[in-house]
Amino acid sequence: MRGRQTACAFTGYRPQKLPWLSDERDPRCVDLKRRLRAAIEDACRCEMEHFLCGMAQGCDLYFAELVLEMKRDWPEITLEAAVPCPTQADGWPVEDRERRQRLLAGCDYETMVQERYGPGCMMRRNRYMVDHAAMVIAVYDGQAGGTRRTVEYALRRGLPVVLVPPVEE
Repeated sequence: MRGRQTACAFTGYRPQKLPWLSDERDPRCVDLKRRLRAAIEDACRCEMEHFLCGMAQGCDLYFAELVLEMKRDWPEITLEAAVPCPTQADGWPVEDRERRQRLLAGCDYETMVQERYGPGCMMRRNRYMVDHAAMVIAVYDGQAGGTRRTVEYALRRGLPVVLVPPVEE
C-alpha cells in the first residue's frame, strides 16, 4: 500500500441528498461526474497515487468507478475500499449491491474497518480514510451529516479538502 503522503480520501453524499436522487442520467449528475473526474485528475497531477473510498451508495460509487476508469491513463494509481463492516450493503437494492461488488473486485486493496455493524461504524470508516490520507475530495455543499463531519475532521487534522458541490452554481 502507498504511503499517506500520496493518498487521497473521498467523502460524499448518498442518493437521498442529491437533487436527482438515483437518476444518474440527469444532466446535473453527469456534470458532477465530469467535475469529480477533473478533481481526481488534479489530485493525480499533485502526485496522489492512492485513493480511499468508503463504498457507500451514491457519490462513493461514482468516485470508485471514475478512479477505476482512470487507471487506463494513470496506471500507477490504486484504489482502496474502506468498508465499514461486512453488512454495509445488505439492505441495498440488488443492482446497487451488484455494482458495489463489481467495484470491490476492481479495487487494489480492501480494508474492513470493523467486523460488525455498530454505533459509530460509518464514522470510524471515515476517520480511517482521513487518518490514512494527505488530502480529501468531498462532494459537499454544507448539508448536515456524515460528509460534513468527515470534512470537519479532515480540516481539524490540517488536510486540504477539495470541495466539489453536487450542483454547480
